[in-house]
Amino acid sequence: MGNCNRTYFAIALPLLLTACMNDNHEPPEVHGHRGCRGLMPENTIAAFEKAAHLGCEWLEMDVVITADNEVLVSHEPWMSHVICRTADGDSIPADEERDYNIFKMKLAEVQAFDCGSAHHSGFPLQENEEEHKPTLREVVEKVDRLSMEEGLGNVNFNIEIKSDPALYGTYQPEPVAFARRVMEMIDSLNITDRAIIQSFDPAVLEAVHRIDEEIPIALLVDNGESLDANLERITFKPTYYSPAFVLMDEKLITSLRERDIEALVWTVNDEADMNRMIALGVNGIITDYPDRLIKLLDAE
Repeated sequence: MGNCNRTYFAIALPLLLTACMNDNHEPPEVHGHRGCRGLMPENTIAAFEKAAHLGCEWLEMDVVITADNEVLVSHEPWMSHVICRTADGDSIPADEERDYNIFKMKLAEVQAFDCGSAHHSGFPLQENEEEHKPTLREVVEKVDRLSMEEGLGNVNFNIEIKSDPALYGTYQPEPVAFARRVMEMIDSLNITDRAIIQSFDPAVLEAVHRIDEEIPIALLVDNGESLDANLERITFKPTYYSPAFVLMDEKLITSLRERDIEALVWTVNDEADMNRMIALGVNGIITDYPDRLIKLLDAE
């Protein structure tokens, strides 16, 4: 009988703690990764419109800079051989993709490429259709128009500045110039109060913070170093700590709460992992399949 009781409490206590955690925290906000990469071609107007229709609070996207200083939505600062085809419809050899350097190409040249028709083997549910890489302006204006016409409400923008110290000056501007150009565009689009800036590059985040100390910043993390070690890479407290979801556990979420930093995890596609993140009480979840996450949250 005594052993049975101990077994009962060993099982019941974690469930009780999880229930309390869920009761004390708001459900996580849904960030559609590259729009909704699991359903539509990544970082395209179609993907962002689909994500808005699904009910994402946030549209997550990546930005790079073209030769004519346009802020372009693209995960790589070159034309990926996986998702892009030339203006003539030709495939791009993997060992040649970096020759198509977006930082050296004008917008019109970049947008002649089709980056939506190619089948992506990692996302079998993706509905492929011809799409170009849009500018940040195109995305915001299209989504806001859609939201107004269909009564979807305001949609927010989680903008990752794709910056790598190894690419400074060759595939991208230096960090200060990069941050300045992105922030100028955000200001001109009047979305400062609906935007998050995220990056793996501390230099870019520092530059953004110097331009606008109020804009929410997310420090992206993909390493196994401690929270303190990663926070020491920047001189200010970020609004969000954004690790790969496999790095998130109860110890980390507790430490973040003690520091008043929100937890924003990526990229969570499996429902079991989504449920674990929800139970931990993270503030936001970035996912290729926002439809799955929204369904789980609606069932809560």
